[in-house]
Amino acid sequence: MNSDARQKAFISWSSGKDSAFALHEMRMRADIEVIGALTTVNATHDRVAMHGVRRELLAAQAKAMALPMLEVPLPYPCPNEVNESRMEAAVEEMRNQGATHVIFGDLFLEDIRDYREKQMSGTGMDCLFPLWKRDTAQLAQDMLDEGLKAHVVCVDPKRLDRSFAGRSFDRAFLSDLPEEVDPCGENGEFHTIVTAGPMYQCELQIAPGEVVERDGLIYADFQLI
Repeated sequence: MNSDARQKAFISWSSGKDSAFALHEMRMRADIEVIGALTTVNATHDRVAMHGVRRELLAAQAKAMALPMLEVPLPYPCPNEVNESRMEAAVEEMRNQGATHVIFGDLFLEDIRDYREKQMSGTGMDCLFPLWKRDTAQLAQDMLDEGLKAHVVCVDPKRLDRSFAGRSFDRAFLSDLPEEVDPCGENGEFHTIVTAGPMYQCELQIAPGEVVERDGLIYADFQLI
């Protein structure tokens, strides 16, 4: 297909495995060209919102993906009206770059999908969910089979023991998960940072740092080597 005929999209980038694998899936489609990555950054702590990943790692991911990163800086705490106004500005910027779609790595939470679609309603941007309703146990195995490498950067101790923070997302990790925990952590049990995979041109080399508790969550810090 002629590149001019392809629809342009941004990947909603969390730094973790689901958005990374969604990017991989979309890059295999002939009708979509991914032209950038969109992420929200906690401007107070200079880290990726929610996952707590350092911005230097985010920049390294963008380089490995060969995609420009559109960062949305958010204060902490962030009032909802501030979040919405800055996201509106980000949507306008994506449209100015010719994008018509935003790709999300959501798996099965209907309320989250509804929220995404409501956000994009009336903006001229459509949502794509390439991993939607995939069996998460099989999806986790598929990620590993494709060579994805990731590390757990955040754990909700109410759902998963804090000892899982900092571990590699691998088959041993999946085998050790309690039965009630989703293999992809879709219910918020854990979040990851991706360091290698088919969506990257090179592997990120990282080293573990301290593990801390903040706002009721356990964060494992990593930094570039």
